[in-house]
Amino acid sequence: MASVLVASNRGPVSYSVRDDGSLSARRGGGGLVSGLSAVSSEDSLWVCAALGEGDREAVRRGVAEPGVRMLDIDPEVYADAYNGIANSVLWFLHHHLYDIPREPVFDAAFRRRWASYRAYNRAFAEALAAAADEGAAVLVQDYHLALVPGMLRELRPDLRIGHFTHTPWAEPGYLRMLPEDILQELLWGMLGADELGFHTAMWSGAFMQGASFDNESGTAVPYFPAGTAWRGVEHRRGSGPGAQKRVTNVSVHPLGVDGDDLRALAHRPEVDARLARLRAEVGDRKTIVRVDRTELSKNILRGLMAYRELLTTHPEWRDRVVHLASAYPSRQDLESYRAYTASVVALAEEINAEFGTADWQPVLLSVEDDFTRSLAAYRLADVALVNPVRDGMNLVAKEIPVVSEAGCALVLSRGAGAYEELHTDALPVNPFDITETAEALHRALSMPPAERADRTKRLATASTALPPQRWFLNQLEALRGS
Repeated sequence: MASVLVASNRGPVSYSVRDDGSLSARRGGGGLVSGLSAVSSEDSLWVCAALGEGDREAVRRGVAEPGVRMLDIDPEVYADAYNGIANSVLWFLHHHLYDIPREPVFDAAFRRRWASYRAYNRAFAEALAAAADEGAAVLVQDYHLALVPGMLRELRPDLRIGHFTHTPWAEPGYLRMLPEDILQELLWGMLGADELGFHTAMWSGAFMQGASFDNESGTAVPYFPAGTAWRGVEHRRGSGPGAQKRVTNVSVHPLGVDGDDLRALAHRPEVDARLARLRAEVGDRKTIVRVDRTELSKNILRGLMAYRELLTTHPEWRDRVVHLASAYPSRQDLESYRAYTASVVALAEEINAEFGTADWQPVLLSVEDDFTRSLAAYRLADVALVNPVRDGMNLVAKEIPVVSEAGCALVLSRGAGAYEELHTDALPVNPFDITETAEALHRALSMPPAERADRTKRLATASTALPPQRWFLNQLEALRGS
């Protein structure tokens, strides 16, 4: 039994089967892994899904890391829940990515997949209910598990339940594209929590607006106690005499980076070696750096278009700048993502063919999962380009200023979650405006070194203000005190 539990789709460890049949374990990284390290492993449990055959084999053999429980969910149920709903519906919904004339389509096949999403969430809720001490704190992570709080509330009303959404939250009009019964199930799932956390006030505000209703399922209204900065949603399920009002707190916790850890990672010998190779390719030219997954919301194509317009309208930058772009493969089992990745590669090749010379390649694009190259590029960055359409936070915007050796100018989309904290010292852009982005790149490249250095220091300070351990503990403390 555990007094602090975390639930997420992906866990802190993954397994693979060696040629001799033995299992190899690999520890993961990221803010959540770092954050949970602030809690004693003897008192905590991480519940996650078995993601691959190695993980499932570990479950079958009873192999488990201390403080970790993997759920071996039926692969077809998992595929429908993860790709069919979480990544193809909820992700597109919250990031406003639908091609409206064609999508979404909510038909019988969608409802079959939604049933799998419900079953997937039910498996987590039951596992958490079985493993939690009386009055334990449970922190559920992200849109994959949006139904868990409500399910867990029914199973274990004694628990303190929190849910954190790492993505944006859809604006009310967009959210209401969902069928009404599905929308109500989603909202009541979230409102089962005592505490709901988001990266920014913008995303928390969108949730509160969308969670305002009065219908046969019950009522919910935004709640702002007089004289306080606190806010939440007051709600009552059903309308009978037994229906009771509850309040779900809605809070903002903007995840930052651990500056010391990141700098240590960025100065390992293998990063030094990769940095030397990049310097040789770049020469004495300036660099514009971007590091993203080839995720549709990251807006990589418009970033490349803006770079091409920069070279067209400001020819003085030809042969004086290199765009170092890392585009990690993402969700390549979905056709739309494969097509997007191919478009990124094709556009980079077009720019190189149009402007490149025997001595200068304008775009150095990597479409491999190469963290070492990314860290080397961070150190080399003169300009950081972060232009997502919508993003829950976008830690790259925070990481590059912490690591950049000469200081970097940050060109930052107003749609990035990090914009709320960093916009004062960034160069803000509309992510759809190619011309504005090209001009911001020109301004960034032209920025005097002293101004760039001052901005970078302030950006780094803001970026490290709430490192993962503090971010996690703040939520845990809020949950226990709510």
